[in-house]
Amino acid sequence: MSLLCVALLSIGCSRKIAEPPPGPDAWLLAGTDEERFARIARQLRGFDVAMVEVGYRYGELHWAGQDGDWAFASYQLQKIRTALANGVERRPKRGPSARMLEGALGGVEEAVAAKDPALFTARFTALTGSCNACHLAEQVPFVHVRPPEVRCSPAGPLPGDGGR
Repeated sequence: MSLLCVALLSIGCSRKIAEPPPGPDAWLLAGTDEERFARIARQLRGFDVAMVEVGYRYGELHWAGQDGDWAFASYQLQKIRTALANGVERRPKRGPSARMLEGALGGVEEAVAAKDPALFTARFTALTGSCNACHLAEQVPFVHVRPPEVRCSPAGPLPGDGGR
């Protein structure tokens, strides 16, 4: 009986769904496992998607440091590391370039832990330089990073809060 269940499950897991069920998930549910995984991989794409998230979090990190919001800055650093790790998992050949940021990220983490605005500014400037050096190494020097001049995110301290 166990063997029969395993056989039926293995057949069911690899079968092609002839007609996807109607609804917003139909694009994902139709086809073989291999076809579905290929569609998911196209949605996740390569390292460029990771860089969009890193860019957003870089801006949030900048404003957190300007606000002296050290908990939010620490959170953004963690998310930058996660986005980079996920990007390298999808595109391992980007690993050596992504590792170029390690020292600079560690420096910003030290400044955040020290809650030192002047040190944060210096270390954030070094991080910016590392980002641009990485882009140069990846042959995309036209992607030039600089600190944001305008806050676009609604995240930030409450008025009179002086940080979180």
